[in-house]
Amino acid sequence: MPVKASPDFDGTQDKLQEASPNSDLAVKRLGPTGPVVDPISAFYIFAIANVLAALFAPIQDCDEVFNYWEPTHYLNYKYGLQTWEYSPEYSIRSWLYIVIHAIVGKLGSLFSTKKTFEFYFIRVILGLTCSVCQSRLFATISKVLNPRIASWFMLVMLFSPGMFHASAAYLPSSFSMYTTMLGMSSFMDWRGGSKTHIGIMWFGIGGIIGWPFSTALIGPFLVEELILASITRDVEIALQVAVDTFFYHKLVLVPWKILSYNIFSGAGRGPDIFGTEPFDFYIRNLLLNFNVWFILALCAGPLIVLQYVLQLESSTRFTLMRNAFFVSPFYMWLAIFSAQAHKEERFMYPAYPFLALNAAIALHYILAYVGNANPKKLMGKIPAKLKFGVVLTSVVLAIDIGMLRTLGVVSAYRAPLQIYAALQQSDVARTGGILCLGKEWYRFPSSYFLPYGMHAKFVRSEFNGLLPGEFNEAKVGFGLFAGTWLIPPGMNDQNLADPGKYV
Repeated sequence: MPVKASPDFDGTQDKLQEASPNSDLAVKRLGPTGPVVDPISAFYIFAIANVLAALFAPIQDCDEVFNYWEPTHYLNYKYGLQTWEYSPEYSIRSWLYIVIHAIVGKLGSLFSTKKTFEFYFIRVILGLTCSVCQSRLFATISKVLNPRIASWFMLVMLFSPGMFHASAAYLPSSFSMYTTMLGMSSFMDWRGGSKTHIGIMWFGIGGIIGWPFSTALIGPFLVEELILASITRDVEIALQVAVDTFFYHKLVLVPWKILSYNIFSGAGRGPDIFGTEPFDFYIRNLLLNFNVWFILALCAGPLIVLQYVLQLESSTRFTLMRNAFFVSPFYMWLAIFSAQAHKEERFMYPAYPFLALNAAIALHYILAYVGNANPKKLMGKIPAKLKFGVVLTSVVLAIDIGMLRTLGVVSAYRAPLQIYAALQQSDVARTGGILCLGKEWYRFPSSYFLPYGMHAKFVRSEFNGLLPGEFNEAKVGFGLFAGTWLIPPGMNDQNLADPGKYV
């Protein structure tokens, strides 16, 4: 990792002296003239972390298995479990997102005939894609804001359990997180002119192909160049409609179907029937997954306003406005989803880059204040070595807490990926058999962990909701992928149990 000398760091005292945001945190180039870590090295660092996540992270959410891995398995192996969302009667999941990953999986199958290899190949590609997006945003933060803000951003991304889960997850919210980073990068970088339309394009891709709700993050940036961005948006929608029309055998606009079900479905339907959580669910969850970085992310806005009001550094109203645009999406996202009764950890994924940026900016301001060497100021009277020791201890503690949480999750919850992998052995299971799932059906890691031809079935348990059915495997006379357009029996959008799902 090439590290360049910093001209504004000199001696022990200046180890604490962050490059002060002279007048424009958002517009002027701050601190050293070169990045502390170059973008290529940043990519390799991110890639190592994300590939480890792809190989060792447990599957956090059964929706990832039944709504994404199973349809992908169906496209590539002609059988798999089907949720009600993929029934043509409801069609609130897009096949375009699935097709992209199925193609990646097919490429992986060229290197090995094992289905588990294909599973991990897709996850590794997802991790590497995330690395590209992270390094792109890292480079932009380094060039537009400050190399040290970029370094803190990298630290948060690398050592937060939340990013360990999200980076290689096969979920639309993770895909939206990738495009959020690319969109953020375009909005932040004004060199060579405004790139607002490119930012809108990336948020549009994340909202249309990934998760429609993620487009809310664009709110604070959505001020100009909407006409330029709408051209790309129309192409994205046309592509998605074409793919979904092919699979569902009817014209359908999936993003609208998702919004309609989640917002306008009425009593007895909608996300709340799948469980609700108290208002502080995300606060507790983000404290677990980001510990002190989450607290710093919450402090970013107040610190920006405080330094402007107290004139701790020379700044303008324009700077205040730009900085507010950078940090406000996280607050907005947290408030919107905390107000919803139905909450899931993955709903926060698209906002993780904003959380990391907020935390980095907050820490940058704090260190600029703590590192003040002016003997007339309070902080200037505290020995530099003492301040450096406190800061170093705090950062190391935050990293350690994050790593311990990550290791704890891997060691405690990775068992399904290891246990089911044993079914690949010829002396353990046979091709074409049946695997029965009981009350812990939600831990099933997908049909990728079953031998060729083996089907997963359900037996009765204390669970009384709607279980997945199976994609129709009809071939003769029904064309390609008949299971995507033939209406399966026993499906409903009210989470009502169907006896036909049991053996």
